Amino acid sequence: MLLAFDVGNTNAVLGVFKDGELLTDWRLQTEHNKSADEYGMMLKQLLEHEGFKLEDVTDIVISTVVPSLLYTLQHLTAKYFKMKAFVIEPGIETGLQIKYENPKQVGADRIVNAVAAFEKYGGPLIVVDFGTATTFCAISENAEYFGGTIAPGLKITSDALVQKTAKLPKVELEEPGHVICRNTVQSIQSGLVYGHMGTVEYVIKRMKKELEELTPSKKPIKVIATGGLATLMETGVEGIDCVDRFLTLEGLKRVYEKNKNNNL
Repeated sequence: MLLAFDVGNTNAVLGVFKDGELLTDWRLQTEHNKSADEYGMMLKQLLEHEGFKLEDVTDIVISTVVPSLLYTLQHLTAKYFKMKAFVIEPGIETGLQIKYENPKQVGADRIVNAVAAFEKYGGPLIVVDFGTATTFCAISENAEYFGGTIAPGLKITSDALVQKTAKLPKVELEEPGHVICRNTVQSIQSGLVYGHMGTVEYVIKRMKKELEELTPSKKPIKVIATGGLATLMETGVEGIDCVDRFLTLEGLKRVYEKNKNNNL
């Protein structure tokens, strides 16, 4: 079995694959101060709850945008799984031509999303990932990763609003149903959710125009959304063609498979 880790600043998503099929997945809060042993025992419990054992895991792939956690995860895999994990990092085989000015600056999560989206849906396409940051990535019909946009995520914006104001409360991130709101909680929800929807819709619209200029065939541009808040955002954003909840995990599997022979 392949165990895939996608560790972000706020959440970690884990998935177990067997024969190419995603058997189970978990979404956990990223805890920067947890030790390798604490993560190891937590993973043991999660696997056993699903009827698996640590020994069932034969391969591990890790993608993280939190450098301080990488050592912890590598120590965890060595101690509890008796193996060296494959880490998504610059220089590995992805099947994409990275056109970023400095390819080392592209987040691992953005690359694995792009790999999975291109192989599943074809190009040209835009991938929108609603994580701690909301990222937009443009990929050509020829598998060229052009780059994109990084915006503050919805939760970051919500936290900043509470921290920087004296009287505004923290609210649930959900649609209030209208923008003329008659209480403070709904007013904040409206500004956060619909404001972010407006940002996303505008960036998609503008990115489509720029990507069209880089698409000689004039093929239509697909827009794929993923991430924890993708379903919430999809309801009010024009231009999103589909939500793929497991895009990042699928990308991790696909990138690992491309590099498996090199990792032996």
